[in-house]
Amino acid sequence: MDITITTPALLFPAISLLLLAFTNRFIALASLVRNLKEQYVRTHSHLLMGQIRNLRERLILIRNMQTLGISSMFMCVLCMFVLFAGELTAGKYLFGISLLLLMASLALSIREIHISVNALKIELSDMENQENQKENNG
Repeated sequence: MDITITTPALLFPAISLLLLAFTNRFIALASLVRNLKEQYVRTHSHLLMGQIRNLRERLILIRNMQTLGISSMFMCVLCMFVLFAGELTAGKYLFGISLLLLMASLALSIREIHISVNALKIELSDMENQENQKENNG
């Protein structure tokens, strides 16, 4: 397989968009954490504590997703530099490492999405339980 200096550059738009999406997730979670903390201080609800633990895990995943994504982009740039220097074999290996890092970042993203969905299920079940209690009492 032939690899040119432009091959790693093909990943730049994809990686950039992924990093933007990961950053947006992080910002949304940070805001949610602050709101949940305020609610917990007022109510000391065990449900909120469960959500806070869930958010802690998601924040760690997002941090790792961002780290792997940035590492992937770094490897792409390094690959381009090595290819520019005429080292085709080293460039191929670096590009392969970049692809593996990107795949790992995407795998963590899938895990974070699953955790997010589970958090929403907890919220929905709590709302349904409250509604069922109202119906049974009313």
